[in-house]
Amino acid sequence: MRIALQFQAMLENLTKLVPQGEDFRWYLKLKCSHCGEDSGKWHYLTVEAILHFHESPFQESTPLKGGRGSASLVQRCHLCQRESSIDIIRESIKPYCGGFVAEGAKSGTPFLDVNLLEGDWTEYDERASQSVGVYDVKHRFIKA
Repeated sequence: MRIALQFQAMLENLTKLVPQGEDFRWYLKLKCSHCGEDSGKWHYLTVEAILHFHESPFQESTPLKGGRGSASLVQRCHLCQRESSIDIIRESIKPYCGGFVAEGAKSGTPFLDVNLLEGDWTEYDERASQSVGVYDVKHRFIKA
């Protein structure tokens, strides 16, 4: 099953909101797609590797049961024992036009450290003499 992340935000005087670099960390709490059991741990994923929070990276892919290929993270549910896997599809990452790394709409000024942890982000674009920001951030996961 493929799952997609949909992201929405209101951008003020910004364009080209994208995750910065291949080592950008996507933090997730995982839930078994069969029984709904929550793993209880935060995991972070990057395009290059998937890591458990505060643990060492898995640098190589892990084989899937039954020789069906490999994935960046393979884990077994503690409740129902089903095996699940996760991969980030590099080609599926698209810029959010209108905040992670952003660009001033009028000036082209790069803003390299857009942090959406608190929801909103604001800054001032000196070149364009105007405020810039990302507001009303929403996201959801959908079956793709």
